[in-house]
Amino acid sequence: MPTIQQLSDYCGEYLKIRDFRDYCPNGLQVEGRSEVKKLATGVTASLAFIEQALEWGADALLVHHGYFWKHEDATITGIKKRRLQRLLTQDVSLLAYHLPLDAHPEVGNNACLAALLGIDDLEPLQAGVRRSVGNVGSLPENMKVADFVTRCEQVLGRDVLHINSGAATIRRVALCTGGAQTMIDDAIRVQADLYLSGEISEQTVHIAREAGIHFIAAGHHATERYGAEALGAHLEQEFNLIHRFFDIDNPA
Repeated sequence: MPTIQQLSDYCGEYLKIRDFRDYCPNGLQVEGRSEVKKLATGVTASLAFIEQALEWGADALLVHHGYFWKHEDATITGIKKRRLQRLLTQDVSLLAYHLPLDAHPEVGNNACLAALLGIDDLEPLQAGVRRSVGNVGSLPENMKVADFVTRCEQVLGRDVLHINSGAATIRRVALCTGGAQTMIDDAIRVQADLYLSGEISEQTVHIAREAGIHFIAAGHHATERYGAEALGAHLEQEFNLIHRFFDIDNPA
């Protein structure tokens, strides 16, 4: 079985965390017991996720949204205190990977969601950056946009918000999971027919309409359920540990 340091070192190299300028530390955020037999993965290190993982008997947790975000209050009080206290008193580690887990070509949130939606031939979306956190690809053939919206809702298990402001059929789709609505400008630059992200802002609607591009806001949590689980499954095979994904419902 691996040590927590071996897992952290492996993930750091596998996800190329040093290539990203992020809003939080990527890697081992809370150190617990050395050996890891059971790894729990989830989207966010909420107290509900922690409690379910501890009840299962996890030695370490791996999430997309961890702690210690840029500009947040650094004091260990209130909600942060209660979350950290549960981890520390149980000697359980926390690993967190944000932008590197969005962008990874195999287990990344974008890559996993694109595969589920039938989007192939992914390429980087952003220009002039070392590691693009968004992607653009193509559907195998032209598709009615209404059918693609239905596919999104079936895959994600929820209603999506569609700004219907492009052609009736689409082929080229750009995407970046989570709160990446501002990257619609990159989608326009690469001449995508549709841009999909998790969230929407007031100005996104006007940009989509005036640029003639479809926009889908499919939910921050819903679009990012896949990377942590895929990474956990990869680590299960690589290190012969026991892995389980916990999905804490979140309508946002």
